[in-house]
Amino acid sequence: MEPELITLTDAASGTTATIFPERGFNCISFQVPQAGAPLEVLWTAKDFVSGQARPASSGIPILFPFPGRLRGSSFTFEGRTFELEGEDAFDNAIHGFVLKRPWPIIERSERHVIGQLTASKDMPEVLQHWPADFRITAAYEIRPSRLTLTIKVENVGDGPLPFGLGTHPYFRVPLGGRDPGVCRITIPVTDCWELQDMLPTGHMIPAADASLPPDGILFGKAKFDHVFSGIQSQQGRATATIADLGSGRTLRLTFDDKFHACVVYTPHHGEAFCIEPYTCVPDAYTLEAAGHDTGLRILAPGESFRAAMDIAVD
Repeated sequence: MEPELITLTDAASGTTATIFPERGFNCISFQVPQAGAPLEVLWTAKDFVSGQARPASSGIPILFPFPGRLRGSSFTFEGRTFELEGEDAFDNAIHGFVLKRPWPIIERSERHVIGQLTASKDMPEVLQHWPADFRITAAYEIRPSRLTLTIKVENVGDGPLPFGLGTHPYFRVPLGGRDPGVCRITIPVTDCWELQDMLPTGHMIPAADASLPPDGILFGKAKFDHVFSGIQSQQGRATATIADLGSGRTLRLTFDDKFHACVVYTPHHGEAFCIEPYTCVPDAYTLEAAGHDTGLRILAPGESFRAAMDIAVD
């Protein structure tokens, strides 16, 4: 049986998005019109829908209840230790539980779709590995040349819910042009966390010293797998850009100031660039215990949290 793909369409502009509920409610395609033909904005592996590619390798993976890595395969919260599965090369847990799960659809129309996961209902086994029950609701909506993702987190358990939320979009480069090397990338950050074995040490350096100056960098001039913070926002929103100087197209990723960090990653295939807003720094529990401000959030029973990001092409 073929997995269901949900296509959103803005009929007036020709903008479309394709959502794959079966693998993490991932948006695997976002196309905007360009000279009468669709321009694909996102990069997705050819074997992603078949289930062969890694869940975090394509489209827009949703990372929850922890984005990035947690040291080893366990963490401690309020005196209790929770065991997780080590999944990366260093046996660290990575990217949470929801990016590989089927998401039930609770609402859909021509231009929007909403998916929702409740731990106790849809994946009760994870309650052995996390301090509290949670519900996560994600909504995609398209407008002319624009895609919005809004995510709500609710504590539906009896105790405090610690969490981090992230998205991991793969933006295709070039953006309608022929040369990825003329794509200039700007990200509004000031600081970079030093990493050891892919985990933040707690020490930070200026972003410019990590090959990301304020005026941006051309694609291919540096390889990234970095964690940045010091996000500069205006009126509660921050904007990163990828400007294709060959096509004249500019992608703008705008996210609200509830996102505390931004991971920047260059996939090995060289066909995409990842700009990943996170509400907390990876390995937040270790860093919080050492006195660092990580952005880790804790919801009391009945409390909720909402964050949004917006992708526009002009």
